[in-house]
Amino acid sequence: MPLNPQSVKHGQEQHEYYYPHFRGKRNFNAPGTKLCQYDYRHTDGDLFSCIAETLDQCREKRDEWLSKKTQ
Repeated sequence: MPLNPQSVKHGQEQHEYYYPHFRGKRNFNAPGTKLCQYDYRHTDGDLFSCIAETLDQCREKRDEWLSKKTQ
């Protein structure tokens, strides 16, 4: 089932892994690299989305985004 950012409630996250079908300017390592698409909805309703190679990397990006929001 594909991700639907509209279904993410405040304070929740969702993710899925996929294999990209094309290679463009954003070249993630070698062909066939598995990527993680990640969505997080902040308690204030703002949506954060990103793509990285692992869920942990996505969560690190989310944490950076959260720290910038609170500054």
